Amino acid sequence: MKIFAYSLRPYDELGYLDALSRELGFEYDWTPDYPTLENAGLAAGADALCIITNPMTAPLLDRYHELGVRGIATRSIGYDHIDVAHARELGIRVAHAAYPPEGVADYTIMLMLMALRKIKLVQRHAAAQDFTLEGKIGRSLGSCTVGVVGTGAIGTCVARELQGFGCRVLACDPVVKNELAGLVEYVALPELLATSDVVTLHAPGLPENHHMIGAAELGLMKPGAILVNAARGSLVDTGALLDALESGHLGGAALDTIEHEANLYYLDRSRDVLPNRDRAALMALSNVIVTPHMAFYTAEDVEGMVRSNVEALLAFAAGGDTPYEVR
Repeated sequence: MKIFAYSLRPYDELGYLDALSRELGFEYDWTPDYPTLENAGLAAGADALCIITNPMTAPLLDRYHELGVRGIATRSIGYDHIDVAHARELGIRVAHAAYPPEGVADYTIMLMLMALRKIKLVQRHAAAQDFTLEGKIGRSLGSCTVGVVGTGAIGTCVARELQGFGCRVLACDPVVKNELAGLVEYVALPELLATSDVVTLHAPGLPENHHMIGAAELGLMKPGAILVNAARGSLVDTGALLDALESGHLGGAALDTIEHEANLYYLDRSRDVLPNRDRAALMALSNVIVTPHMAFYTAEDVEGMVRSNVEALLAFAAGGDTPYEVR
């Protein structure tokens, strides 16, 4: 079997893919570029594609189907950037990645701490040699009630890690995790929002979750509360979030992912005028942290992403099942 990898990073992912090719016995080729109709021909002769969070539209899928591609795996847990319905119509099987949840969970806790201690404001002032304390008083995470929206693998890990800080933890999820019994209190989303000092999002980016945090939900949050999102940008209505921040209702936000990230991450866009006014507005606020969708970025997680993609594509080629398939 031959895999063609798009948007592959030579400084980390390539090494893992090369080692796996020797371990598991498959051919591969790669490019650092995103897949487009113009470069689709690079995948000629490949049985499957390995991609990252770039849009896989119906025209792109049609082209790859013409080239003989019958499997696509994305090196991300989320797969809303792929037109899965059209892929199924074409007979192309789709998989997503799996990796240890600790990387994103650790990063989420870090974002909470940074927001509660107003680190962005502190660093800005320190860079200007303003070493005063006024306006920079923070809050201990252990004194907070933290609401965890979504208790999948990552949300569960976040809830467990929060126990070390002594937080009261609320949770909201359609499926109650028995393993969290005694650690969290499951409540409805409105109660979670109204009660929590920090709200952290770990829900999947499914269509039904689009803008699950909008103006009404932000209005329910406690004055001065912090919103953390290390899941999917589509979960939050950015315009409504800006309104809640600019009005002073929210105390801040820490965001590893925002809406309209396509063609930004993980590229050098330092010389470009970016068509993303919401991102610019968020970045300008001293109580908002925006990082470039990199909560996953640990050695353990990157290896896991590449390995799970390869294992899924090998299963597709053999006509077998895989737990990573999008069903």
